[in-house]
Amino acid sequence: MTPLQETIDTLVFKYDIRREYFTILLPVILGITLILVAFMTGHTLTAQQQQATSSKQQAFEQLIQQMNQGNTTTTAAAPQTNPDLDQYIIIGGLIAITPYSIDRYLEKRRHRQREEDFTQFLFKLSELMRSGIDPIKAVIELSKTDLGSITPYVQSTASMMLLGKSFEEGMKSMAVSLKSDMITKYVNLVVQASYTGGSVHELILKASEDMRAMLMIDKEMLGNLSQYTLILYLAQAILVFVAYILTTQLVPFIQGSGSSMLFGNSDLQNINFTQSFFHLIMINAAISGVIVGKITEGSAIDGLKHSAILMVSCYLVCILVIIPAGTGGTANYIITVVSGNGQTVYPGLPAQQPVVFKVTNTNGNPQPNVYVQFSIQPSGSVNPSYDTTNNSSLVSVVATTGYDSGKYTITAKAGSTTQQAMIYANENTGT
Repeated sequence: MTPLQETIDTLVFKYDIRREYFTILLPVILGITLILVAFMTGHTLTAQQQQATSSKQQAFEQLIQQMNQGNTTTTAAAPQTNPDLDQYIIIGGLIAITPYSIDRYLEKRRHRQREEDFTQFLFKLSELMRSGIDPIKAVIELSKTDLGSITPYVQSTASMMLLGKSFEEGMKSMAVSLKSDMITKYVNLVVQASYTGGSVHELILKASEDMRAMLMIDKEMLGNLSQYTLILYLAQAILVFVAYILTTQLVPFIQGSGSSMLFGNSDLQNINFTQSFFHLIMINAAISGVIVGKITEGSAIDGLKHSAILMVSCYLVCILVIIPAGTGGTANYIITVVSGNGQTVYPGLPAQQPVVFKVTNTNGNPQPNVYVQFSIQPSGSVNPSYDTTNNSSLVSVVATTGYDSGKYTITAKAGSTTQQAMIYANENTGT
């Protein structure tokens, strides 16, 4: 028994404090408190933050562009935001369910161990009774030996019998203390056998063998059902892998030139696909864990431990791999146009000069290996649609305008920061 378990048991026994206060109520209060504190300190849901600030952000960026016309070496950083309340909700939920799921898992293990040890107790009781000892004296003798996890319960029963309680009263009291329906069933059989006379020890031995067989059947059933646990865990891993592939391969294309190619002028660039995948993964992890518990152990509550395991694992993968790989992150950068701005091109043909951007952090330090996605408006295409900055924090894109003459805007986006460059399509170029 762990020190924490001993402390909880001591407090429960001494002050009559229900165990659920430590495993359910206190963790739930801590989880809710964490979420409320995060909310009150300015953390918001990502969707809320984007919806609330989209128009203001656009106006802010337009103002910055106007101020920086003719000066391509400096630009202002986007306002700092904290759109990560969803992560605090996940952490708060894990705080709420993890202690109870761990305690329930450990309690079920102790429960199974007590049932196994009780079969040994019945076997030893039958052996002593075979030698001619009456049931009460047999229990008292057994209380002096090591009976594993049920030793204190047998000792308490023996003390009751020494004080004058009957064999029936002592055994039923032990069954109540052990809190096992199976043990209660076989205790009733043993008590009834003690009143029948004849070969009582043989009936108790049969009860011991029958109980051991029932436990073996339950163990085999759990073993057979464990394959479903593996299947659901693999399904969750596949979902995470697919989300990673979509985040790194498909989403940058859709939010780049593929947006106008496939969906016209739809505003897909403002959709945070990466964060949506994160939410999907975490919700699926919680539900899959509950399903595992329902299938393998017959109780959704027993699935909370699987939910906790899946959620913690997926959360770490998302935070360390998927979200950083996404192009829809919330990091703030400074993006400047190095060259290629303002050139004139022939409509429908690629520009002769690539547009080169430089990405630094808000302190002006170089930022290599940062995902940058490109788009062009009102029509046309960019090649590539996304790329990463090189060791000099530079990244370039070749733009192809539509077939109409006029001004075209090339937008580079890194994290939550965007920067624009202009090119002009003119049929008389070069003539």
